[in-house]
Amino acid sequence: MKLTFIGANHEVTGSCHCLEACGKKILVDYGMEQGGNVYENAELPIPYSDVDYVLVTHAHIDHVGLLPLIYARGFRGQIMATRATCDLCDIMLKDCAHIQESEAEWKNRKAMRAGKPEVTPIYTMNDAEGVLHHFVPCNYNEIIRLNDNLEIRFVDVGHLLGSASIEIWMKEDDCSKKIVFSGDIGNKNKPLIRSPQYIRQADYVVMESTYGDRNHGPAPDYVQELADIIKETFDRGGNVVIPSFAVGRTQELLYFLRDIVNNNRIPGYSEIPVYVDSPLAVEATNVFNKNVKGYFDEEAMSLINQGINPITFPGLKISVTSDESKAINFDSRSKVIISASGMCDAGRIRHHLKHNLWRAESTIVFVGFQAIGTLGRSLLEGTKTVKLFGESITVNANIVRLHGISGHADQAGLLRWLSAFKNKPERVFVVHGEASICDSFAALLQEQGYDALAPNLRASFDLATNTCLEMGVLPEPKKVKETTRVSSVFQRLVNAGQRLMAVIRHNEGGANKDLAKFADQINSLCDKWDR
Repeated sequence: MKLTFIGANHEVTGSCHCLEACGKKILVDYGMEQGGNVYENAELPIPYSDVDYVLVTHAHIDHVGLLPLIYARGFRGQIMATRATCDLCDIMLKDCAHIQESEAEWKNRKAMRAGKPEVTPIYTMNDAEGVLHHFVPCNYNEIIRLNDNLEIRFVDVGHLLGSASIEIWMKEDDCSKKIVFSGDIGNKNKPLIRSPQYIRQADYVVMESTYGDRNHGPAPDYVQELADIIKETFDRGGNVVIPSFAVGRTQELLYFLRDIVNNNRIPGYSEIPVYVDSPLAVEATNVFNKNVKGYFDEEAMSLINQGINPITFPGLKISVTSDESKAINFDSRSKVIISASGMCDAGRIRHHLKHNLWRAESTIVFVGFQAIGTLGRSLLEGTKTVKLFGESITVNANIVRLHGISGHADQAGLLRWLSAFKNKPERVFVVHGEASICDSFAALLQEQGYDALAPNLRASFDLATNTCLEMGVLPEPKKVKETTRVSSVFQRLVNAGQRLMAVIRHNEGGANKDLAKFADQINSLCDKWDR
């Protein structure tokens, strides 16, 4: 029973953990680095082709964004996730692959002009579509047997549609252990989705700490606060621009805006134009509408049972094409614009910021976490000028944050989730937080009597004996370099060779006739390519 920490150690994104137990090799999440993070995940301690299962907590890119990469490197196992997570990954991974290919194409046009070697995308659309065939939808609270000594269960953790904590029961020889991976723990009383469900027993817990150093405070009246912002901005003749994550946060905002519009909470404005300018957000909203039963909370289900769609309303406009997106900024009416990305580091939101940041009458509303180094973080910290598309823009717009509107539990929420365990776990591993927060939250848990630590990158532990096998290292800034097409393709060949070895091992015990035929085919291939 060996647990190795691959990513999101003393940092917020890139979540990945490797568990080797009961004859199986399992990854819990495989996320991409996002925002201003300058670190990179450790390499797996095993070949990608040897991974039997990936267990997915939820569909955010910092938890699933590198799944197409492991497919490209030879993974052909099963990916277990809730049904809603499977549906969201279907759109998110394709979108991410499109971004990778588009960025590589743009870089290669520059490289050709400069006489530099071509680069390859991290992965391709073919890789994204290939890995999607390996998803296996699972139900909440259903115990799933992976083999005679290994079982898992997904428990609603209230962070995103389909998000889950994952329970894993393991038995080797006479040793039985249970480990729980929290995933991202949600807030209580969020719109649309249910509050986090609690787990009562575990020997080990791996838990996030995004807001482990602060509390959100009393939940404000989001609807009224947002209504006040819209009215004040519209009175000035400006636009309300909301950088929002396409999946989860956008749908919450639509829920609030439906309340504002349907209940006439802004006197004097009979029409409130609202634009959702993100093809991904549009597709994600369709997934939300599809996954209702078993995922939505009682309040949302009550609306649905009355024939009311909780995330649509008069005045809502959908922008999919680039021409539709451009047209928004030529509409002189005051309006609400919801656009991705949520941290302003890419996407259409940057165009809307270019058109509104310099306008004192406009308001930029932040509704989620802004990582260090992102444009969103800079704006919240009071920067006076920003550069967008090579142009310096003076920041005159009103910059506000809706406090408390977060998909992550605060410190009190994290402690509430952990305290639900009837007995203190043997050890708590603190991950998925900025370096100082991981350490301070682990120290807080120690003060409360927990055996807690924030593991380093590549740290590994023997769960049977609760001993550290390798201390690992603190993440170091990655060296910025482009991967050339030659080296990338050669690595693809190496990965294919590793997969071949995995296939050979899978055929152990087969009929001698079949094994001899397989060996002859391999030797024939080697004869052709040995140079």
